[in-house]
Amino acid sequence: MKLSGSFQACEIVCLEYEHTRLYAEVIETIAERQMCWVRPLVLVVGESARLYDLRQGADLVWPASRFRVALDTEVIPLLGELNAPDRAIADKTQGHQQLRRFVDRLWRAYPDDFSDRS
Repeated sequence: MKLSGSFQACEIVCLEYEHTRLYAEVIETIAERQMCWVRPLVLVVGESARLYDLRQGADLVWPASRFRVALDTEVIPLLGELNAPDRAIADKTQGHQQLRRFVDRLWRAYPDDFSDRS
């Protein structure tokens, strides 16, 4: 597995915390700040794996150390489900609210990740 921070553009990464996983596409790594600029794709919440489509939302800059490379075997089925006409996907507003809650929980859980990043 790749070390954090050595991600390539267009690579899919995962940010996990408790029972939530965010899958995102790497736009760029910001090596001097040890951050990763990503474009969220899908948020998987809870043990029931509720999907939230985030493909039309805002980008995120987050500490690279919290990401891991996502395996094709975990991402491809999720992207397929997002495009399946019979799959119930939460609306975009709910997805963005869930992402905000997830980011807030991570920020509170790992405050040291955000200190001295100038």
